[in-house]
Amino acid sequence: MKEKRIVVISADAMVYEDLEYLKTKPNFSLLCERGSIIKTMKTCYPSVTYPAHVTMSTGCYPNKHGVVNNNEFCPGLAKDVPWNWFADVIKTPDIFKAAKDAGLTTAAIFWPVTGNHKYIDYLVDEYWPQYDGDKKKNVFLRSGTTEQVYNDTVAPFIDEIKIRKHPETDEFIIKCACEMIKKYKPNLLMIHPANLDSYRHGSGLFNEKITKGLDETDEWLGMLFDAAREAGVFEETDFFLVSDHGQRNINRSIKLNVFFADAGLITTDINGKLTDWQAYSHSTGMSSQIRLKDPDDKELYNKVYELLLHMKEEGIYGIGEVFTAEEIDEKEHLNGEFSFVVETDGYTSFSDDWRRPVVKVLDNSDYRFGKATHGYLPDLGPQPVFTAFGPHIKKGVVLERKNTVDEAPTYARILGVEMPWADGSAIDEILELD
Repeated sequence: MKEKRIVVISADAMVYEDLEYLKTKPNFSLLCERGSIIKTMKTCYPSVTYPAHVTMSTGCYPNKHGVVNNNEFCPGLAKDVPWNWFADVIKTPDIFKAAKDAGLTTAAIFWPVTGNHKYIDYLVDEYWPQYDGDKKKNVFLRSGTTEQVYNDTVAPFIDEIKIRKHPETDEFIIKCACEMIKKYKPNLLMIHPANLDSYRHGSGLFNEKITKGLDETDEWLGMLFDAAREAGVFEETDFFLVSDHGQRNINRSIKLNVFFADAGLITTDINGKLTDWQAYSHSTGMSSQIRLKDPDDKELYNKVYELLLHMKEEGIYGIGEVFTAEEIDEKEHLNGEFSFVVETDGYTSFSDDWRRPVVKVLDNSDYRFGKATHGYLPDLGPQPVFTAFGPHIKKGVVLERKNTVDEAPTYARILGVEMPWADGSAIDEILELD
């Protein structure tokens, strides 16, 4: 009996509108002709990469899996804030554990929040050098790549990777993935290229740069197909091309913490260095999570809530909606160590900085500050997609909308493994199982 194998390619920030062009390309057109498409997927809130990918791999919403922001919470640090690189921050099991417990082999390349994941056999984590002179090999080994995986799949291409540069980083990812398929033939491989996300941040939602990125994506899809053919596993592999969130164009980025400082909620020294805080805005792009140093202080809670509502009503601070933690948990399955969440007015993102000027000049130094970004409520803006083909995927099925929590349970159903903790359920409408 043939083994079951799955390759998931998460094309960061791909949206439904991209598919019309992709259908003209040789490799994606094969997927369309032989597979199924779900036009839009409802992602999690905030609609940012790390919470979204954990939702996609656990089948759970952020209020259960616990990853609610790309970055760690580091008040007083305006740049180079550490990200949630490592899998130990995830509070639920995931598809990798489900597969591994069933005796299957697992692999991931740059899939977010998988650093030192103990249930991934072949791992190349998305984890960057942490200081000048941090050698690339040490970075990979420190985040869970074994010496064997490094030598087999990373070392041949290590000189080609340009950290956080696109498409160079993505080409490195795909080449590593091809080697992994040929050498290890894992039952589950999950990959995360981010060229489209970077291009959209840098140049806006739809333009010639995005068309170039879609050409690259189709080429990489073909490389993965060819690797599977060379490994002799193409006919037994189900391929999924999915995405985590969309993006929206923005006009400005506002520093909410400046207003907290004006209200005496943040204090600084004579050089502007943060010395203490009572309330702090922890940005997720087009939304922000408002933390209180003492969330049980009712006077502080009321002061901050009234300030946020006033800023919303004024209509000039970039705030379109203010949610309490209880409200956003009920509405979007999000909770964490914050008391409020503010949502964009539709054309503003938020910065964590507490220093004037209030409006930050847009640039591509950070996903929150480009010409387009995300983090907004998941029903708004261009939407992520889900496409698939392979031996266990029906031909010609087109569905309007599902949820990203349904993705991991779908993979589990194909692999014959269980995910009883998941909030989502398998998308049976596209499956053709014995």
